[in-house]
Amino acid sequence: MNDLKAALNAAWPRLSADRKELNPTFLAIVRAGFKAERIDDDDDVSVARDNQILTDEEIGAILQAAFEADQELGFDGDLYRVVVCLAATGARYAQARRMRVGDVQVSARRLIVPGSYKERGGNSGSVPVPMGDDVIEALLPAIAGRPSDAPIFERWIHEQEPGGISWKKSERGPRKRSELARPWKAIRERAGMPEVIPYAFRHSSIVRGLRKGLPIQQVAKLHNTSVKMIERHYAKYIATGLEDLARAAVVSLVPWSGGNVDGKTRVRDRPTVPFEFIVALVNSEAFQLLAPIRDLQPSQVAVSGAGLTR
Repeated sequence: MNDLKAALNAAWPRLSADRKELNPTFLAIVRAGFKAERIDDDDDVSVARDNQILTDEEIGAILQAAFEADQELGFDGDLYRVVVCLAATGARYAQARRMRVGDVQVSARRLIVPGSYKERGGNSGSVPVPMGDDVIEALLPAIAGRPSDAPIFERWIHEQEPGGISWKKSERGPRKRSELARPWKAIRERAGMPEVIPYAFRHSSIVRGLRKGLPIQQVAKLHNTSVKMIERHYAKYIATGLEDLARAAVVSLVPWSGGNVDGKTRVRDRPTVPFEFIVALVNSEAFQLLAPIRDLQPSQVAVSGAGLTR
C-alpha cells in the first residue's frame, strides 16, 4: 500500500504541463484515497447497532482471526496484542496505543487505561480496569524486560532500501493513529464478519457492563466517557438491564387454582383432605409417638383432633 502511494506521488513531477492542467487535483485525490478512516471517536458513532454488539464467541473468533492475520502479515505479535487489549478493556484505539509497560499490573491482574484527550471535562484521568489471566498472559511478551515508561504496543518501522522499491525492517517505534484500519480488513474477512468494526469491542464492553447490572456511572468511568453519552447511545440496554434487576423483586400476587388465574381474586376449589382422614391421623398411634418430639402432650393432640370441625 505504501509502495503504491509513493509511486503515484512520484508520478506527478513526471507529468507534462498539459496533463497537470487536466488533473489539477491528482495529489489531493491520492492523499484522500489513502487516508485511513477514523474508528475510535464516540462522537462519530451513532446509537449502538445490534449487529455491533458481539457475543463472547464472536469476540473469540475475531481474536483467533487477529492471531492468524498477525502471523501471516508478519506483525510479530504486535497486531494481536493490541486487538486483545481493545477487546478486554473496551478502550479506544487512541487510548490503547498510549499505554505504557507500567500500566500492566501483573500481580493485581489490572490494566491502567489512560484517559482520552477528547474527554477534558473531567474524565481525562487514567482508569484501572480488572483483567483475566488470559489477557495478562497475552501481554507478557510486550512488557518482559522493558522499562516501565516504554509503550506497550509498538511496531516495526520500515525503510526503503537504497536504490530499490522494497522495504525492510529498521527499528521499533510506537504505533500510529491510523495503523489499525488496514490490517483490520484482513481480520474481519478471516473471521467471516465483513461488517464488524474495531469499535464493536467498545460497544460490546459497555453493553456487557450494563447487562451485568453495573451502575451507569461505573460503566462510564471504566470506559472513560460520560453518563450522558451512555444514556444517549445505549438507552435500550440500560432499560433492559434495569428491568432484569426489577424483575427479581416481582412476587406472585394473584391467587392460582389448578394452574389457572382466578379472575374473581379469590381462591376457589382448593383440593381438600377428607375430615375423617384427619381425625384418624391425629388419633393414630404413630402420631401419638411423634407428639413428645414436638413438645406436645398426647392428650393435647387428641383434644385438638377432636376439636376439628367440618
